[in-house]
Amino acid sequence: MALLTFREALGQAMDEEMARDESIFLMGEEVAQYDGAYKVSKGLLEKYGERRVWDSPISEAGFAGLGIGAALTGLRPIIEMMTWNFGIQAFDQIINHAAKMRYMSGGQYKCPIVFRGPNGAAHMLGAQHSQAVEPMLTNIPGLIVATCSTPYDGKGLLKSAIRDDNPVIFLESEMMYGMKGEVPDDEYLIPLGEGDIKREGTDVTLIAWNKALHKAAEAAEQLAKEGISAEVLDPRTLQPLDEDLIFGSVRKTHRVIVVEEAWGFASLGSQIADRIQEECFDDLDAPVKKVSNEFVPMPYNEAQEERVMPSTERIIKAVNEVLYRS
Repeated sequence: MALLTFREALGQAMDEEMARDESIFLMGEEVAQYDGAYKVSKGLLEKYGERRVWDSPISEAGFAGLGIGAALTGLRPIIEMMTWNFGIQAFDQIINHAAKMRYMSGGQYKCPIVFRGPNGAAHMLGAQHSQAVEPMLTNIPGLIVATCSTPYDGKGLLKSAIRDDNPVIFLESEMMYGMKGEVPDDEYLIPLGEGDIKREGTDVTLIAWNKALHKAAEAAEQLAKEGISAEVLDPRTLQPLDEDLIFGSVRKTHRVIVVEEAWGFASLGSQIADRIQEECFDDLDAPVKKVSNEFVPMPYNEAQEERVMPSTERIIKAVNEVLYRS
């Protein structure tokens, strides 16, 4: 297997799909001449030309709407949001048009479009560049919402997202683009809607995604030194959730911590906790606990930013609480 960075794995996914299907094109701010704000689209303009790799104006609502129109007429756009904080400008197009057109047309129109870009906190970019949008977008019927925690998952999921006939929200991370991981040389797909057990365990389940997954994995490593076996579960697709995988893990470990880099009130973590307590109540030996962002706008200061987001220490504290350890 090749050892690739996140940006390289995502770039490979787009390259392979664009080579396979001429109806696919990429559009967004700085994706062409500049090779992408985070170099995810490096080399694609040179290979596929201006007809299929477009630099857009600074107008998320405009180029999201253009992409939706293209998808409704038979093309398969990939729309890059430089950051999902800017993508909020396009929520009217995404929510009122992309998500609803197939249903409202009685299935006469498909909308095969991917909206992708970094989500959540970046490093020291302040409150207006640190929004986690998954609680908002997983609440919208008609959207598939996927995220990735490893380069392997990122490539396989993005290829599946591009091939899907529904609008897919694909959440990445600015702070993970340089992270390296093994990626197979041969083509592979990771189906949307299937989660993954990243670490087997027996005492407690840690459910996390994107950057928070790595904090959960660090906590599991430390807990193992104390004789506590933590299972680490990555949903990968946030809407629809792989509930069978989640419930199976809960019925094995009987204790659950949901870790999310988002604000905990009315969050996706709240929904996961609710579903677990609905379906697995008799299997639980302790209440489901959440470790979420502290409920304040994201600070610019590096130390304060770290304090707001879920930490290894907060996860371990929550595990000790559900294990009734002091």
